[in-house]
Formats: sequence, structure tokens, C-alpha cells
Amino acid sequence: MKFIQTLTQKWDGIDYPFLIAGSERVAFADIAAQPSADLSAITAGDVVALIGDFTPTAILTLLQLIDLGAIVVPLTHETHHEHDYFFETANVNFIVDGHTVTRRDADAQHPLAAQLAASGDPGLVLFSTGTTGRPKAILHNFGVFLRRFETPRPTLRTLNFLLFDHIGGINTLFHTLFNTGMIVAPNDRTVDSILDACRQHAIEVLPTTPTFLRLMLMSGAIPDKVPDSLRIMTYGTERMDQPTLDRLCALLPEVDFRQTFGMSELGIVRVKSKARDSLFMKVGGEGIETRVVDDVLQIRSQTRMLGYLNAPSPFDDEGWYDTKDIVEEEDGYYKVTGRTGDVINVGGLKFMASEVERVALEHPDVALVKAFGRDNPITGQHVEITVQPTANSDFQKDALVTFLKSKLQAHMRPKRVHIEAVKIGHRFKKA
Repeated sequence: MKFIQTLTQKWDGIDYPFLIAGSERVAFADIAAQPSADLSAITAGDVVALIGDFTPTAILTLLQLIDLGAIVVPLTHETHHEHDYFFETANVNFIVDGHTVTRRDADAQHPLAAQLAASGDPGLVLFSTGTTGRPKAILHNFGVFLRRFETPRPTLRTLNFLLFDHIGGINTLFHTLFNTGMIVAPNDRTVDSILDACRQHAIEVLPTTPTFLRLMLMSGAIPDKVPDSLRIMTYGTERMDQPTLDRLCALLPEVDFRQTFGMSELGIVRVKSKARDSLFMKVGGEGIETRVVDDVLQIRSQTRMLGYLNAPSPFDDEGWYDTKDIVEEEDGYYKVTGRTGDVINVGGLKFMASEVERVALEHPDVALVKAFGRDNPITGQHVEITVQPTANSDFQKDALVTFLKSKLQAHMRPKRVHIEAVKIGHRFKKA
């Protein structure tokens, strides 16, 4: 068990807990010494679905599977309705849920997984979170993924908001493990619960999403319920809008807001925000190259995935990955303005759905908004928006239409405004 032994040595003599989960304050030595699931039937190269969250049992099982050289598929109970698809797509041999281990009949191993198994390195399978099509199974060499944590870096007391099946949540876990920090696993991910945990445990870093930050604003919790201990809020996994960032910066002047950027296909990408109130960011880090082709950001990464298990490789012959993020460039910094799939074409005039959303969010009675194109027999497409009003507001659809008419060019004005809750996925992104 070389990996667990390495971490045990790092944590030797440290008297504060590594993990706070509910009422438990758990030292790393306690995690490594606790009773574990019986993994004796699992061998190197087996594909293992590990269902859980950031609990001592799930963390220990994850570390043990790495030491066994298994290919790990971390999943959560929130996605139980998709588990059969995940099991089939990843050719899962075993399912581990708590201390229960279930063997599963699987098809022949995917060639990429077989190649990884032959190398003796452990693997990591993550599933994409795109809103179109079935999720893609992303295979990483877990050994390569973990290598980036060998360089010591500072750590602050962090609430692990991002989930067990998300590359950001896994990154936070191992960053904290390697740098002997402390993480708090929330009981649930409501605004009140997250802020209560931040206050109770003097959290310094809250990694989250733009949608969740917007929900915090909607709840009225900002600024009064945000504890003084909170020094940094990071946001990523989807595009942030400037009105939301401006409001957050005004209400929380002592908090440093930092953008994150990354895709499960590329591994972890280091990001530096130009300023706390700026959406421009510098993208880089060890082994990362960037370029812009036709206004779209492309990245080449030494820690990229081995490939998809259920789709063709997205890399070109030189290893470049098309992120599909449309960006503006300024002095080596990039600002994501939208996605290529979000371009709306009205009578030959092209624009981003995000441009319409940004203007709608400037209206004081709009809490959340999603803009999208609809087929139109005359203009090719037209714009529609779904609007979720702010709580207790005297929302008037006609007033919003008039507001948008005053702010948007004619071809960008929505033809229909749907008043209903904007759908939010379990990872707190707009669905």
C-alpha cells in the first residue's frame, strides 16, 4: 500500500483533523486505520464503481483502490438514476457502496482501459456533464493525475462543495491530503447549510459555481450570513456573468473572488484572475499550452485524459483540444463569452445567448435566466428566455420586455418569455 503509506508519513505527528464530516473530526491516521470494505477480490486493472461522498469510508476505499491499481469510477447517490448507464459504459467489474462490494458481469475491457491496466497504473473514470447527449466516459491515468500534487503548495481550511464524482471535488481532496490541510464535507448543499458549515468551522475557502452564488444572492444571505473567516470564494464549471460578480464584489469587499477553469478531459488547469471583479483570467500551469483559433480557446495538456470510452478522441493530431469556449483575449488573459453551441443565428446575425442573459440579469426583479434559440421558418432562429423572478418581487413581464427592448438590438430581443424556475442540476449548474 505505497500510496497510503506515503500519505501516512506526511501526516505523522500532525494533531489536527484532516476531515470534518458532520459531528466527526477525523485525523488521517484514523481514516487509514478504520475497518474497510473487503476488496480482496479486486485486482489491478479491475474497473470499480465507488459510490459515496467525502466520508472516511469512501476516502479510505478510494486510496486502497489506487494502491491496488484499479480503475476507479467515483459516483454519488444523487445520480442513482444513471448508474446503470455508467456501469455499462465504463465496463464496471465491481460496485462498492460503503462496506458492500458487489461483483458485476461486464463486457470485454475497452482497449484504452486494457492498455492502462497493462501499465500497472491506476485509472480514474469521470463522466462529462454536458447538457446535450449522453455523458461521455473520460479515462485518466490516475498516477499521472496525482503527480501534480507532489509539489508542495499552501492550503487553507476548505469546504468541499464540489461533488465526489467531479474533477474539482477530487482535486480539492488530494490537494488537501498532499499538503496536510483540512477539509469540511457539508451535510447537504443548500445555501443555509453551506453558510452554517462555513461559520461553524471557520472556513477560509469556498469553491462553488456561479449558479450557487446567484442562489446565495437570491436568498438574501449575502452579506449578513457570510462569516468573517471566509477569505476566498472560487467559481467555475460554467460561465459567470458580470452583473452577478459585480454585486458579489460590492457586497463582500473583503472576499477574494477567483475564477477557476478546467475540463475533465484536460486534468487540472491553473488559473489566475486578472482582478477579483474581472472575468479575464490567465490559463496555464505546468505542461499547459493555450491558443485561440477563430475566437475559440484550444488547450494542450500533458495531464490530459487517455480518451473517451464511448466516443472518438477529441484531440487533433498535435494534441490540441477544442474547448468550444468562445473567448476575448486581452494582454494574455482570456474571458469566456459563451460556447460555440450557444451561438444564436437570427437572419444571419450571430450572437451569444450569454449576451441576452447578461442584460436580463441587470433587471432588479430577475433572479436567474436562461436564453436559447428556437427554430424559426423565416429567420432561421429566434430568441426565447426562461426567467425566474426574485422572491417577493412585484415582477411584471411587460416591464421586463420593455427593459430588454431598450437594451438589446432588435434581432436579440426574446420573442417569448417563459416565467418559471430555471432548472439546476445536482452539480449546481444551469441545466
